[in-house]
Amino acid sequence: MEIKILVSGKIPEEYVQRLEKVGRVYMNPEERPMTRDELLSSLREVQGYLSMLTDVIDDSLLLVAEHLKIISNMAVGINNIDLEAATRRGIMVTNTPGVLTEATAELAFGLLLAAARRICDLDQRNRKGEWKSWSPLLFLSREVSGKTLGIVGMGRIGKAVAKRALAFNMKVLYCNRHRLPLEEERSLHVSFSPLDELLSISDFVSLHVPLTEETRALIGEEELRRMKKTAYLINTSRGAVVDEKALVRALQEGWIEGAGLDVYENEPFLTPGLAEMRNVVLTPHVGSATYETRWKMAELACENLIAGLKGEIPPYIVNPEVLKGK
Repeated sequence: MEIKILVSGKIPEEYVQRLEKVGRVYMNPEERPMTRDELLSSLREVQGYLSMLTDVIDDSLLLVAEHLKIISNMAVGINNIDLEAATRRGIMVTNTPGVLTEATAELAFGLLLAAARRICDLDQRNRKGEWKSWSPLLFLSREVSGKTLGIVGMGRIGKAVAKRALAFNMKVLYCNRHRLPLEEERSLHVSFSPLDELLSISDFVSLHVPLTEETRALIGEEELRRMKKTAYLINTSRGAVVDEKALVRALQEGWIEGAGLDVYENEPFLTPGLAEMRNVVLTPHVGSATYETRWKMAELACENLIAGLKGEIPPYIVNPEVLKGK
């Protein structure tokens, strides 16, 4: 029986060729995500599915995928997949951890700098001819050096952001489900702090948590009001970690000074009000969008998929319990 593989987003041709050595490949030729109907139609016959984080993979979608053996998600997060449903159906699920750490940390710090120094706002003002002369109190912004950075979620990316903060002589606080060993805290030059305290002390708050029921709307009105009026919120994790309607009010009414966002509650749509504000920097979910990282993600996704289709254990399987009895 010929193996059939669905790749729901465009990946580099070299990795398509690698997959073609294993089976017949159908790859979405468009830059847009596949529609629900397209996924339902395409998954009926395939054994391997290289998915994108934009694919909503729920139980009703898996119901039609009678031959599916493995879902290789080209992302670190798997909140787009009903993991329980996949596991119940004996479908392996894999992800691509580690490879996007540096790129996402770079963007998080880039958003922090851009928001604090008003880089995007001032770029646009300059292009419009609003700069007429130098003046001591014109176009003022906030310094980053020596300020306090609060990191919410101290996994790989959170730690990478903390290392970058050292170059700016920042004091770094963090909160996490589990406190780091003291030796690691010392090596990273970070201090543990409960969330409420971190929010009230930090000049910049950067979010690096996965989206779970516990973290959904983790930052809402109460948390935003707790932050300094001169503080900035940076989010490169998942959009739904922040209550965006509350964030819009916070930015409009001056509860906080600004924000830098790469992820949104209802991507690709922006919550009304965000696009009109000059005190927020908005990038289109590009945390991993470097040549180096996207090629590494594609490579790892293919490695996972090929291993699963060959009956081997994929290197980054997230539901290894499906292997029992196989």
